[in-house]
Amino acid sequence: MSVPTVEVLLLCWRDTDHPQGGGSERYLERVGAELARRGLRVTLLTARYPGSARREYRDGVQVIRAGGRLTVYPRTFATLVAARVGRGRLRGRRPDVVVDTQNGVPFFAALTGLAPTVLLVHHCHREQWPVAGPVLARIGWWIESWLSPRVHRNTRYVTVSGPSAAELVTLGVAAENIAVVRNGLDPLPGGVDAASRWSSGVETTRPDEHAFPNPEPRLVVLSRLVPHKQVEHALAAVAGLRDRGIVVHLDVVGGGWWAQALTEEAARLGIDGQVTFHGHVDERRKHQLLAAADLHLMPSRKEGWGLAVIEAAQHGVPTIGYRASSGLTDSIVDGSTGLLVDDAVGLTEAAAALLADRDRLTALGEAARERSRRYSWELTADGFAAVFAELLALGRDVPSPPPHARHETDDEAAEPDGVRGQ
Repeated sequence: MSVPTVEVLLLCWRDTDHPQGGGSERYLERVGAELARRGLRVTLLTARYPGSARREYRDGVQVIRAGGRLTVYPRTFATLVAARVGRGRLRGRRPDVVVDTQNGVPFFAALTGLAPTVLLVHHCHREQWPVAGPVLARIGWWIESWLSPRVHRNTRYVTVSGPSAAELVTLGVAAENIAVVRNGLDPLPGGVDAASRWSSGVETTRPDEHAFPNPEPRLVVLSRLVPHKQVEHALAAVAGLRDRGIVVHLDVVGGGWWAQALTEEAARLGIDGQVTFHGHVDERRKHQLLAAADLHLMPSRKEGWGLAVIEAAQHGVPTIGYRASSGLTDSIVDGSTGLLVDDAVGLTEAAAALLADRDRLTALGEAARERSRRYSWELTADGFAAVFAELLALGRDVPSPPPHARHETDDEAAEPDGVRGQ
């Protein structure tokens, strides 16, 4: 007798092609693609945006879009209710398990009774809610901090770091209901060398069209341009280094609605000639810019994990980030693969110290590169497969990858980062 194919439904307010899509969307879609590669049927429900298709297949995942920034929530809930009676956009695809992504607000899929639900939470949004305005901020934080933990008190949670799991516990989520499934990592795109700019003490050769004519040290920020990412602090660091007689160039990689404010801030600080705003770039260009950097700055107010930290680490580029950001205390090993500081002044001071000590900068980068080899989307999907196996009845198995698809190091065997129950 054949075993039925497991149906997985993913819910997220944006997808990676959305103009404001970011790391949390990428995480969910990479997991979906890996599960689809293993033979599961995967569907993603998400919002529309100008120019988007209502339906498409991408990396083996069926993507269905409807609704906007706020209306995606009621539209999706109605779709789940309709699916219980075989109607609506999911007609013919009854899920066995639902992954409900809580980007501040969940879809409350568990209330529909459609299928066992996993609640994916990258981090809590207490620090981000004020940007929504006083009314929405109060409503949103009440939903996230009070309503959702009570509605989902018997729901299995997945989060991406130990600090994020600890935050959920403070909101009343039972620790035994939380699994930590860390981010994976894409292999480098073809034609991009994993060597950092200063590996072996010499600058790596780059294609002429991507050459950087200025000899000064290069800093990089890889981020969506929104207020809580605090890219202004990186701009202030460039100005502060200039005042110390250290001339650097900053590459800001990523786009967002806060871009104009950042451009104006660079001009106000008198460093517009030292900053290049690249906007959205493709994967190859992103990694070229990371490989060209000496140091990655991540002054974000809050991160669940910090995927950009590990992407920079692929090139032997260490990161300076904020200790209070929560997730960066997991993705950065302070003093080993990068540095954690407390504020914008500390960011500038740490950058100045590392740029003056090339040996230490190189040592941090090499340790970061070595640690980056521990992460893959195969391991992340393994974590979800383990959670799904707990939820699915009748012994139905979630397929595992073939043995040759796994890329574990000796360190992983001793302390796996793919999944860790709290």
